[in-house]
Amino acid sequence: MKNWLYATIVGISLASPVTATVDSKIAIVKISSIFQQLPQRATIAKQLEQEFHSRTIDLQKQERELQSKIQKLQHDSSIMKDNDRNKMEKDIIAQRDAFFQKAQSFEQDNHRRQAEENNKLLTRIQNAVSNVAKDQGYDLVLDANAVAYSGSFHDITAQVLKQVK
Repeated sequence: MKNWLYATIVGISLASPVTATVDSKIAIVKISSIFQQLPQRATIAKQLEQEFHSRTIDLQKQERELQSKIQKLQHDSSIMKDNDRNKMEKDIIAQRDAFFQKAQSFEQDNHRRQAEENNKLLTRIQNAVSNVAKDQGYDLVLDANAVAYSGSFHDITAQVLKQVK
């Protein structure tokens, strides 16, 4: 008897349509598109290029010197004394290791600075999204890249871009 009653209740609940109405305003925004269109990106790229210019020049100079020593060793190794060749090989290895360490440090610093500047821009975009959503009365704003289908939702990308510029 219990099983029959339980099965009836489950059957009725599954058969009746669930009607939940949501009176929320939902919008989408294309954050990556806004990010790509910002004129500040070019300014930041130039700023970072200037910031790292001297280190770039130094690394290029060091690389040229290392290449020159390697070519000299390859060219002259057959006529060099063993002692001189070994000394030159050790010098090249030490210089190569120093170069790789310096290059790795440069890459890490450059990547860190780019991430810092990009995060500043993304914060500005996020603030603009919040302002536009509040001004236009949206309850939920989704990134268009995170949504498989957006149907009839309003796209506020243009308004956000205008506010960020």
